[in-house]
Amino acid sequence: ELILLMISTMIPSGIKHTVSTGYQVRHLKSHFLHLFFMFNMHAQVDATDYILSGDKRFVVFESNYSKVWRHSFTASYHMYNMESREFLSKVQIPPVTQLLVWAPVENKLAYVWNYNIYLKKNATAEAVQVTHNGKVNKILNGVPDWVYEEEVFASNEAIWWSPQGKYLAYLQINDTGVHNIEYSLYGNDQYPTTVFIPYPKAGCVIPRARLFVVDVENPSRQSEVLVPKSVGVGDHYLRTVTWVTDERLAVQWLPRRQDSVLLQIYDYDGTNWKETSSKTGWVGRYFPAAPYFAANNMSFYKVMSNDNGYKHLHYVEGKAKPITSGKWEVIYISKVTKDSIYYVSNEHMGRPGQRNLYNKSGHSAPECLTCSLYQDRCQYNSAYFSLNASFFRMDCYAFLTNRISVAYLSKAFHVVYVSPDLWYQMMFPPNFDSSKKYPLLIQVYGGPASQNTDYVFRLEWATYLCSTEKVIIASFDGRGSGFQGDELMHAIYGRLGTYEVEDQISAVRKFIEMGFIDKDRIGMWGWSYGGYVTSMVLGSGSGLFKCGIAVAPVAKWDYYELSIQCSIYLVDLQNSTVTDRAKNFKSVQYMLVHGTADDNVHFQQAAQISKALVENQVDFEAMWYTDKDHGLSGKARYHLYAHLNHFLQNCFAEKK
Repeated sequence: ELILLMISTMIPSGIKHTVSTGYQVRHLKSHFLHLFFMFNMHAQVDATDYILSGDKRFVVFESNYSKVWRHSFTASYHMYNMESREFLSKVQIPPVTQLLVWAPVENKLAYVWNYNIYLKKNATAEAVQVTHNGKVNKILNGVPDWVYEEEVFASNEAIWWSPQGKYLAYLQINDTGVHNIEYSLYGNDQYPTTVFIPYPKAGCVIPRARLFVVDVENPSRQSEVLVPKSVGVGDHYLRTVTWVTDERLAVQWLPRRQDSVLLQIYDYDGTNWKETSSKTGWVGRYFPAAPYFAANNMSFYKVMSNDNGYKHLHYVEGKAKPITSGKWEVIYISKVTKDSIYYVSNEHMGRPGQRNLYNKSGHSAPECLTCSLYQDRCQYNSAYFSLNASFFRMDCYAFLTNRISVAYLSKAFHVVYVSPDLWYQMMFPPNFDSSKKYPLLIQVYGGPASQNTDYVFRLEWATYLCSTEKVIIASFDGRGSGFQGDELMHAIYGRLGTYEVEDQISAVRKFIEMGFIDKDRIGMWGWSYGGYVTSMVLGSGSGLFKCGIAVAPVAKWDYYELSIQCSIYLVDLQNSTVTDRAKNFKSVQYMLVHGTADDNVHFQQAAQISKALVENQVDFEAMWYTDKDHGLSGKARYHLYAHLNHFLQNCFAEKK
């Protein structure tokens, strides 16, 4: 087994890690070391990343990276032969390539350029154009459109190689009928440019998705993997594509309402991909989990809700049979081998905010592999497995007791019950004295299936506020939050803007009862959905809050891409709007922040909140970040936190 450690990256038989001259490979069994390649290779093409072929004979170096949306980007690629130790100048891959993916074996290659797919049978072969109808904002082959990238795949890839590289499956998205959102990029030119994005909102046309499979040896041979009639009669989404063998494919389809999922298995008969069986599963936390197939290549393991409404491991062979149970949840499957299933759950100690790795073998009880490691501080873990699961890399999101004085950052980091099934966490300033009164800042997200109270150690703005400004920081997971069963998570189904807002207010009342909160200095802040919850809470007229900060908030759900959100949660668009509560903001200090180039929650949302506040003669603070997207990156991020800090200092200033 190798692991390549750049930041501890695993490859099939060892660890790759950075040394002063390049990347080094350590063979875990023999401990043999050798230099993989030199940094000067990067420098020759000004590369920022690289991708290794399946047989490790070739590397493509990535340069000229240019971000598009959250996951997508374009780049230039340069082919390097590991055996001859030279760049192959005659092997040309077009600049501004949208995606490049090696096959899992040998050195076959596929890439997407101008929304069309190109295939190379080997690294040095001429590229063959597979699709010819690609067109920006119309037809996209091999890469997702905005909504599939952001809300379905969380990735820029819509290409799937079969295990031995015999076939290539790809998604084709048709956005022809989808309405565009438009916004200005101001730049430095005399006139701004206009950005157009196909962006389906509530009740509007959604993208049409089709799945095709290409024979790599004969790319002109393509066949469509047809959506099952039970789903295909109406609007639908493609969720996951899983190759079982080179001749068997499993696809999950969802109707637009996403209240069910159909996992369809297809077999190739030499001409077409034909349905062989279908399984109906359960919809997951946000989307259904991917299947992990067993050795027989027909049955599979999947995380889905059991009869009691908790997400658990199931073995599906005709029917779904639960193989774990309890009032806790399996978060995801990490690895399936012939003998074992490795998964992450929050079972340990009954704390929903923990994550530990387990191994389930045969009929034996699950074994926790991480529960006893650094128990005092390390209870949020993930694992990345080597190819045959001989080794795994454990990632622990703990505080560094040997490097940082935790007492300096916070005296305590508590996760305890408010009432059954509702958890909060609180961070106290250094030298906390429960006989004194402290300002309180609620840090909220609050979206469906989210979790704020966990065992991840973070160094962030809230840490600074607590350690330096002596502010108590609290987060609370109310109704609608995830990882504690469907009953709690589904409480806001059809009711966005209700219980998750009410519960934040109820939690603050509980916090005041603790005796060390200054009830006259309470604030709330959140980003995205958290900005929406903050705005709804401040607009509730509860009288509990002195101030609040909303970054990139939703104002009205019918402005958002509710082809996904509304389908899942059936939002009551008329009773969940911030703008309808504008008059109640007169009694609070409110700061509204948004980027003008936000492709996710559009600037339209903040503009509507601003308009409603002005119409109601509400005094408020606002900050717009020109040409910045939802993340407000770069210098805007530094400017933002300086501005937020000044706002909070004014809010929490003690009366003289």
